[in-house]
Amino acid sequence: MEMLTPTEERIMRVLWQLELAFVKEVIAKLPEPKPPYNTVSSVIRLLEKKGFVDHNAFGKTHQYFPIVSKKAYSKRTFKDLLGNYFEGSHKSLVSFIVNEEKLNETQILELEKLIKKQRKQKQAKK
Repeated sequence: MEMLTPTEERIMRVLWQLELAFVKEVIAKLPEPKPPYNTVSSVIRLLEKKGFVDHNAFGKTHQYFPIVSKKAYSKRTFKDLLGNYFEGSHKSLVSFIVNEEKLNETQILELEKLIKKQRKQKQAKK
């Protein structure tokens, strides 16, 4: 799966949200200034060529839907982020989040709960 351009990703976010949409419906969900119809239509056709989107034809009109889930794309994007910016180190990523994001006490407790839950799941598998 290849990475999307910012414009492609913006349109995919709308398609993930709508699940099934005509070009006009996608444009309606985009922020101002609205891009031209032909631009959005071209980007969606590119997304189709890349294997992210498919369509149902109604005469000359197409209704588009995502065939790559947001979760699958998020996993891929996260793996790239981890590998390209944190040398594959989860510790470096968490350290960055803790130090740069200025987490409040509630957020720190939530992270600790997630880590404890993961630890329990791994121990249960042994």
